[in-house]
Amino acid sequence: MKKQSLLILIGCIALALWGPVAWSTTDALLVNRQSSYELMSSENKAMQDDPSLNPAMFWVGDGEQLWQEKAGNKNLACASCHNAAQKSMRGVAASFPKVMNGKLQTLEGQINSCRVNRQNSSTLAYESKNLLSLTALIAAQSKGMPIVVKETAQNKVFLQQGRQYFYKRMGQLNLSCAQCHEDRAGLKLGGSYIPQGHPNAYPIYRLEWQTLGSLQRRLRNCMSGVRAQQFEYGSPEMAQLELFLMWRARGMPMESPGVRP
Repeated sequence: MKKQSLLILIGCIALALWGPVAWSTTDALLVNRQSSYELMSSENKAMQDDPSLNPAMFWVGDGEQLWQEKAGNKNLACASCHNAAQKSMRGVAASFPKVMNGKLQTLEGQINSCRVNRQNSSTLAYESKNLLSLTALIAAQSKGMPIVVKETAQNKVFLQQGRQYFYKRMGQLNLSCAQCHEDRAGLKLGGSYIPQGHPNAYPIYRLEWQTLGSLQRRLRNCMSGVRAQQFEYGSPEMAQLELFLMWRARGMPMESPGVRP
């Protein structure tokens, strides 16, 4: 077992034994929301803030090339429909997931939908370099803009389901997302601060991974840590949980692409 997994296991068992923390509520979190950026060292903050130091910018650069490349039987590029991403994609990532044609769609899902329906091409695999690069490029155009995901008549059912997943105990350790990221946010686990779990910097370059990764990868890591069955990449469950997390972080500024330890 890896050292980090062992620390997660020990820490989560301890969390399960503590019991509820009376001072932490969802309403209090909405008032005192904090990006995990604030918990990082000054060196890591500088790495995210400086484009010349942020490793994620390599993926953004690759995304710019992919944006211009023609693909599929229709021989179309993203730019063929959307022109310059710097203009057409501004604010887009801050509004996903959203309901489109009756389906809850994540940003990655919409990229693949465009590839299939507009370019007549194949989908890109989750966590593949190309999908991460395009996602990073689009997300970067929303940097500094507030998350605008709201509850609507169209997404209400999906949002309620995502909320249930966030508060539902799961896995062999019988823990929920909320027990760490609401009840114990700001405390330490394995020597590191527990963040509030906001998704405003994804995709992120994580130093532990030594590569760029999506929010869904991070969620699967957490599920593995509590010994739960992981949701599949691109599944409705993942989209619903993403929707709740973005709604929970509404109004917070986007930091994409972020850097995390």
